[in-house]
This record gives sequence, structure tokens and C-alpha cells, in this order.
Amino acid sequence: MDTGHLPFGTQDDDLTVLRLIRSRRVGPATYHRLIAEHGGARAALDALPAIAAAAGIGDYEPCPEGVAAAELAAGRKAGARLIRCDSPLYPAALREIDGAPPILWVRGDPAWLAKNPVAVIGARNASSLGLRMARGMAAGLGEAGHTIVAGLARGIDTAAHNAALPTGTVAVMAGGVDVIYPAENLVLAAEIAEKGALVSEQPPGTEPQARHFPTRNRIVSGLSLAVVVIEAAHRSGTLITAKNALDQGREVMAVPGHPMDARAGGCNQLIRDGALLVRNSADVCAALAHEAGAADTPEAPPAPAPRPEPVEAGELEARILSRLGPSPSDENDVIRDLGLPAAAANAAILSLELQGRLLRVPGGRLALG
Repeated sequence: MDTGHLPFGTQDDDLTVLRLIRSRRVGPATYHRLIAEHGGARAALDALPAIAAAAGIGDYEPCPEGVAAAELAAGRKAGARLIRCDSPLYPAALREIDGAPPILWVRGDPAWLAKNPVAVIGARNASSLGLRMARGMAAGLGEAGHTIVAGLARGIDTAAHNAALPTGTVAVMAGGVDVIYPAENLVLAAEIAEKGALVSEQPPGTEPQARHFPTRNRIVSGLSLAVVVIEAAHRSGTLITAKNALDQGREVMAVPGHPMDARAGGCNQLIRDGALLVRNSADVCAALAHEAGAADTPEAPPAPAPRPEPVEAGELEARILSRLGPSPSDENDVIRDLGLPAAAANAAILSLELQGRLLRVPGGRLALG
């Protein structure tokens, strides 16, 4: 679904953009929808109180100027650069995902975010063999011209970052770009800021919370041409990243492991479910070259849908809520099931989100609030 990303050439300033994305109940997907409907961050910010009032929220106030100004000052103090999604420095691949971060804070050179990035990720409690594989994979891909992307976590991520320092690496942070987690990677993070880039969508100074890691993971995969998984348990954050990659149309590759090693269970499951089995960086490079050379088959234009009957706003909201539960549902599927114009459904979804009755989760999905 088109998220209506901010067009190039907008006259909105950093302060206005920050105020909009930091306003209560405005997440990335809502931000892009507001921009599409109102033409810019300033107009969307001005419209927010009326939108909230129409949703039954009478005391709504957008993010104050002082809060956004303090974030800009904190970013400057941290030596970070604010990159908005309308900037030519913003990575094009990330801009295209559902719920793309409206802003990124970057310490280092933002050019690394678009230099053929490949994610190399895996278990925190990795085996010595897994760490060796991660170092060899990252070094080989780096020598082949790929930036290595990972999440600065212990284990596989740390090994991949270290091996890719000579060729360029990007660490996507769950908290602020000036809050290093785990603390043991403080020196590594400083080296990445010099030889690559540290990236976060969170305000500088933000301590990472559990809820930040899944949203961080969508950036890891969204930046990357492919995601290579080296050791992952059956239920792990690594598999969430792999799921994000599939949702975003990225290639998922996995290194197989022994069936009796729990740390290999996730990788073996990915391969069973269709991920590409890779043994080394050469396999990854060959797969990416094949992907790049594959011809795209043009799709036939869809037949025009019949014009549906109009529906009252309250009835439409009730119909949307009836299709949702605690487990997230794909937003496109919900809109399709309603059989109504996307604009009408989107307006009702936004109203429900502002009321706190609906939540957006990564991957373009909706759940009950």
C-alpha cells in the first residue's frame, strides 16, 4: 500500500517534522498518511487537533515546539545528523517499506546506508563456530563491496560489525544513537561511527526498551538487499527480522546448522520454509547477482472495482474493529475485506488509532488497542 512518503522539495523544516512524528499516537504509518492527505508536515500538524476532536479526543495537543527543539539540540550535542525521509541522503530502499521511519538520527557517514547493504544477524549466545562464520561472512561480503548491517547486539552482530570495520558497517540502534547497548560495545560503536554509521529513529538519549527492538529490526531489514541469518533459536528477535525482510520483499538467506543444536533451529526452519541455504559470502554474492539479473515480469493492470455504497463513519469503525483481535492482522487484507475505497478505510483507521482503540505494529499490520 502506498504510504504517501513526504515528497522531495517540501518546505517543512526539521522542527515541524519532528513535532509531527513525536506527537501523541502518531507513528510512522500515520505520519505518512497525514503527509499524503495534507501535503506537508506543517499542514498535518495544524490539522491534528481537529482530527483528534473528530475521533472524540477533545484535549489533544501536538508535540510542543520546545520538546522538538530539545531533541534537535541533543542530536547536535551527540554529534548526530538528522536525516528526513524527503532528503536525498535517506536510503531509497528504506523509504519504500511500509511504515518507513520519517526521520533517522545518524552518527557517521550516511552514505554507508546505501552502499549495497546486506544484513548479517544471528544469536546473541552464538557458538564459536557461529562467530567464526559471521566474521568470514561479513569480511567476504565487505570485500565484495557490501556494507554490513546489524543491530550491535552481542554474538553474531558484534562479530559481523568487527569483521566489517575495514570495509564499512552500519549499526541500527534500538535506543538513541548516543546510548550504546550493550555497554560492552562502547568502543566498537565509536569505531563504527568513524568508519561507518550508527543509526536510530529514536530521540538521542533514549534508553532502549523491549518495545524498541522489533521496530529497530524492521530498519535492519529495510536498509538491506538481503538478510543473512547465522544461528537463531526457533523464537528469537532474529526471526522477527527475517519475517520483516520477507514482508518487505527482501531476500532471506540462512546458514544451516546441526539439527540437535537449538541455536540452529531457527536457521533450519527458515531453510525448510524457503529461505536460501548459503555456506559463505560467495553464495550470497551469487544469489544477489542472480536476483539483480532476473527480468521483472510486468503485471497486468487491475480491473476497476465497482463503486461501493457509502458507509457511516461509526459503522465503518465498528466493521474494522470486528476484523481485528489481539494478534495483528495485515492492514491491506483488512481494507480489502471491507470492500471500500482505501481513502475511507484509511480515515477510519486513523481515527481509531487516535482514539487508542487500534494499534499499528511493524510490517503494515493492525491490532486491537
